[in-house]
Amino acid sequence: MDLQLKGKTAIITGASKGIGRSIALHLAAEGVNVAICARGAEALRITENELLEKGIKVLAQTCDIGNDKELDDFLTNAKNQFGTIDILVNNVSALSLGDDYSDWENSINVDLLASVKATRKVVPLMIDAGGGSIIFISSVSGLESGSPAAYAAAKAALISYSKTIAVQLAPKNIRVNTIAPGSVEFPGGLWEMAKTHNPPFYNMVLGSIPFGRLGTPDEIGKVTTFIASPCASWVTGTCLSVDGGQHKFNL
Repeated sequence: MDLQLKGKTAIITGASKGIGRSIALHLAAEGVNVAICARGAEALRITENELLEKGIKVLAQTCDIGNDKELDDFLTNAKNQFGTIDILVNNVSALSLGDDYSDWENSINVDLLASVKATRKVVPLMIDAGGGSIIFISSVSGLESGSPAAYAAAKAALISYSKTIAVQLAPKNIRVNTIAPGSVEFPGGLWEMAKTHNPPFYNMVLGSIPFGRLGTPDEIGKVTTFIASPCASWVTGTCLSVDGGQHKFNL
């Protein structure tokens, strides 16, 4: 299937590793020029080189997305380099899994507010371009109880915010959706560390997934790329779980 993405431009936050990296690579494989950011320079450079091998234009900038100035500089540079922005993927997460005030502050500031700020910056550019696609990477943790409270609350807020602005922006031909991944394992990621350092917890989660395995960033990247594409032109305001059946509630 031709996803009709060639020549479009995308911003993906937190895209040096894991899910963000996979989304960027799959978009690039479809001919999308991409702007990516992350705090760690080394991993960012590695991913930048992988993207350049796809033959597309790339902006890779170190950025603490929780810092307003750094975020604004990154988004401004993306606009200046590409001219128009067709796709925004708000992927970044603080992954604050405790319940201290600092965990709440990090989750709200990074997972939620930074995504809101990036969206508000990019929406006028999409309106000028005649439309676009905005995607928030949430989590099944935002759909049900049982996960760390601060993390889950921020992810639930993203789902609610996405639904609200999907309705507001539909007349502007801007689609807004949320992807809710289940537990995704990759080298250096949270679940690989849990597998090594907390096997009982890892095995408990593994046992809750009907497919009998955790997901991969590649599986999230492929679905996100489709949702970002014109082939999903009638999909907006949706929260799509990509989780191997891990989330079991009706809604």
